[in-house]
Parts: sequence; C-alpha cells; structure tokens
Amino acid sequence: MARTLGTVVRGIRAPILKDGDDVVEIVITALKAAWESENFEIRDRDVIGITESIVARSQGNYVTIDDIAEEVREKFNGEVGIVFPILSRNRFSMILKAIAKGADQVFLLLSYPADEVGNHLMDLEKMDELDIDPYTRVLTEEDLLGLFGSYKHEFTGVDYIEYYKEQGVNGNITVILANDPREILKYTKNVLTADIHSRIRTKRLLKKAGAEIVFGLDEICSTPKSSSGYNEEYGLLGSNKATDDKIKLFPRNGQPVVDGIQKRIKEITGKNVEVMIYGDGAFKDPRGKIWELADPVISPAFTSGLKGIPNEIKLKYFADNQLGDLKGDEINKAMKECIKSKDADLTGKIEAQGTTPRDLTDLLGSLCDLTSGSGDKGTPVILIQGYFDNYATE
Repeated sequence: MARTLGTVVRGIRAPILKDGDDVVEIVITALKAAWESENFEIRDRDVIGITESIVARSQGNYVTIDDIAEEVREKFNGEVGIVFPILSRNRFSMILKAIAKGADQVFLLLSYPADEVGNHLMDLEKMDELDIDPYTRVLTEEDLLGLFGSYKHEFTGVDYIEYYKEQGVNGNITVILANDPREILKYTKNVLTADIHSRIRTKRLLKKAGAEIVFGLDEICSTPKSSSGYNEEYGLLGSNKATDDKIKLFPRNGQPVVDGIQKRIKEITGKNVEVMIYGDGAFKDPRGKIWELADPVISPAFTSGLKGIPNEIKLKYFADNQLGDLKGDEINKAMKECIKSKDADLTGKIEAQGTTPRDLTDLLGSLCDLTSGSGDKGTPVILIQGYFDNYATE
C-alpha cells in the first residue's frame, strides 16, 4: 500500500522533573507509555526532542540574584554599562535586578525602535512622523517620554522603560536609547554586553573604541562556584526566571543526555533514532514582529545524525518545468524518479531553489518548540516521525 502520511509530530506528556531526576530514564518511560497507549512504533531515523528546561532542572542548574550580584562586584569597579539587553520579564529583568544590586551605578543602553528579537519600545509610524533616525540619534529617558509618552508592549502590556527602572536599587539605573554600542562609553568604560547573537561583534567594537572592562552575559556564571549552577559556554545567555530570587540557566553537558536516550531506545526497540535538546525555535510573529530566538542556539546538544542541512529538490519547480507536460500517474512516477536520482549535494543548484537552507537542528528545533509551546501543554518530549522521508519513500 502506498504511503499516505509524511511527517508526523507527537507531543509526549511527561512528569514534572526536578533536581536530581534521571532525565534519560524519565524520557524513555514517557515515550514507552505513549507508544503502548497510542499503539505506534518507533522507527529508524525518528527524532526525539527534549526541551532544554527539563534537562537544566534535572541538573539543578540554577543561580540566585546574590550569585550574580557577587560576580558583578568582582568583575566591575562600582559602575557598569549594559548594552543591548532584550525586553523580557522572563529573560532579563531578574538579571538586571542582580546587576543593579552588585553595582553602584548602572547605565542601560537599549536599542530602538525594538530590541534584538523584535520587542518594540515605540510606535514606528510615530518615529517616522518625528523624522527620527535610529541609526544616528541618541535618546535619553526624557527624550523618549517627551516624544512618545509611555509605550506599553502590545502583547505583555508592560512599559519596559518603567519596568526596568524599577529593578534598580535607590534609582541607580539610567536608560539611554541608541543603536551604536559605543555610545555607552560616554557614560562608563566598564561594559557588559547583553545581546545574544551579535555579542561577538559588539565586544570587538567596544574594545577597539577604548572600553576598559568588557564582559558578556556569556561570561557571567560561566564557572562553578560553591553550590551554584553555571554554564561554561553560555553563562547567563538562555536563562529564564525560576522564582523571585532564582534563575534557571541553559543546560550544560547535554551530550551524555542525548547519547544516553539514543542508546536506550536502541536497546529497547532495536531502532536507530536521533535525539536533540531544543530551546527557542527560530520563527517570527507576523503581527508583533517578535523574533522568537532568545536562546543562544536552538539546540545545545544533538546526536551526530542531525548534523548538516536538508538536500531536497523543489517539487513545484520540477512540476512546472521538467515535468510540465506530464499528468496523473505519469508525473507522480517521474517525480519519484527525479527524487531518487537527485545529486548528493544540491547546494547552489536551480533544482533546489526555494528550499530551506538551514541546519537540520534549527528546523527540527523550531518544529519541536511550536509543538510543545511555552505554556501548560505538558509535553516536554517531542517525537517526530517521517521527517527524513520524501515523496519517493515507500
């Protein structure tokens, strides 16, 4: 019988994990319960995704506001300029609170009209009406309030200027809006870069322009201290608010987790699956213009079979061109032959135009994140079947 399904994605419910739980065995148990209950089988090249949060929680990878404040005091001399943080209660407000606790004075440089992931600080049409060039004009708090008034985020209803100021200690946070990170050097030579994906360039520009102390969020909480958590590669990047005084870090040392799950599935089912840990997907909201990727990477750990990018021909292109004169069973059969005979590397070739040139882990991670969501679905494990099949797979 001919195949009638392509990719199938299942959200797998699992118990709430805590510090010290065996994440590998809990994931295996959840998967086993699902395939027995729903009567499906694990297949070769299935993909199992595990959300980063359950891995980090099982590792107990947390830091407190006091942990961060202490490190800020160690690294900076009383004052610190923070460059390009995102606007987020979940992602940055706790970090800002900790920095303000560990510094005498904080100068907060925000990009505008939006942050790195698309959260807006002002109305774009109003900015254009006022003929403000965000690439050259620097705005103070007073400028912003006088020109735009209080601006509340479309989705959260939060005025982030006001909210971030509230995280200070005795009013020690000053806000500046600009899109050149070097503007911060007019206020202080001690800088903490808080941008995520542009942080390497930002650090380079600041050092070249004369900054005396430069660290990034990836260098805060990046080494173990007493009983606190850490992430040697990403530090505070990818962290989330856990409680009013505690932050959950991005998981560390995830390779044994994905390799362990792959091994256990092989032992139980005899099938060779791929496994990945995923965080934020990479997609943009068309209404709010928010770019989802607030984690430093989509997948911090994955099995070796997930390396690379898709190698696919564009069915629509072949249907309209090489196979344009065929119909019905003839075109279906011919299309399958085209797929079977495609080149091993289609990079730059017309046959692949319009396909998605992205890493497999980025594509799969986005699919996982959209399936599990960030709320109360309770499916931190995702099973993807048929992703590596194509129209010619029987």
